[in-house]
Amino acid sequence: MMHPSSNVRICGPAPKFNDYHIWKSIMSMDVDEPIGRKKLSSVLGIGEGSTRTILNILLENKYIEIGKSGITLTKEGDEYRGMILLDAKPIVLHDLTIGMYNCAVLIRHASRRISFGCEERDSAIISGAKGATTLICSNNRLIFPGSDYPVDKDTEKIIRDIFAVRNDDAVIIGTADSYELAECGAISAALNTMGGLRLQKGIKDILSSRSSTGEILSLAFAIHELVGGLPVCAKSRDDLGVRIENGVVIDNAYTGEVLEDVIRTKTCIRKIATSGPYKGIKVVVTPIDLDGKAIAAIGVVDIKEILTSKGPIVTKLSEDKVF
Repeated sequence: MMHPSSNVRICGPAPKFNDYHIWKSIMSMDVDEPIGRKKLSSVLGIGEGSTRTILNILLENKYIEIGKSGITLTKEGDEYRGMILLDAKPIVLHDLTIGMYNCAVLIRHASRRISFGCEERDSAIISGAKGATTLICSNNRLIFPGSDYPVDKDTEKIIRDIFAVRNDDAVIIGTADSYELAECGAISAALNTMGGLRLQKGIKDILSSRSSTGEILSLAFAIHELVGGLPVCAKSRDDLGVRIENGVVIDNAYTGEVLEDVIRTKTCIRKIATSGPYKGIKVVVTPIDLDGKAIAAIGVVDIKEILTSKGPIVTKLSEDKVF
């Protein structure tokens, strides 16, 4: 429940900002008390450039106003803050977690949205935490999802001392070597469980030449679904990328020769791999173009080749095969 599955490699840098930072921005603002951009950037722990991007997103959604004295929430922003408010608190549970610091988040009526806690754990790790443990309340007991196995009584008491947990609620505990990363992991996992922030975002706000795994992951999974579960690899120009097989992140610090060639040449490449485990198999990789620049590349096994072939091209895709 706490340890990453054996077929997922987690490494590389965390995203510059994600939904957590947008959430924390809104939570750090008030209708009457302005906050300055530099102070907000410090609270978020990200650069002023990323903070400006977040503020632009909130401006487009009409959730904030920026005046000479600073930034304040609008009436719409205050109402939205009430909709996405999450109860997050520090908690000490070293027997259950692997990090020095832990943050627990209570999500009301969320137990049915959780399967086994793996998605919440992976979301927390992608956001920079060391992991996350998810618990749900059933028959007035805190249990591990996907089983009837309850937490020990001491752990349950600690959690209930800080939260008024009710049946069908869920608790996500992010863990990391700093409280900030533990909170980021727990809140990110909670927001993902809730379906995200549902803000209007343009492509420039989501992808860039420096986009990290977390920022390109949703696009890669969307392509993975569209091509019927074929392996998908994607990376931005200036950062490592992601490799997905069978609905699972196999590598989130990935790069490959064809991906790099596509970004360098800014052209789609269809070719038979000449090295690596995909040697002899045709792949197709295309650039993602923005303002005339290749900011990223994404690739799959060549679907056209599979559909027109008289015999099976791929008999087995091992977890080690890469582009």
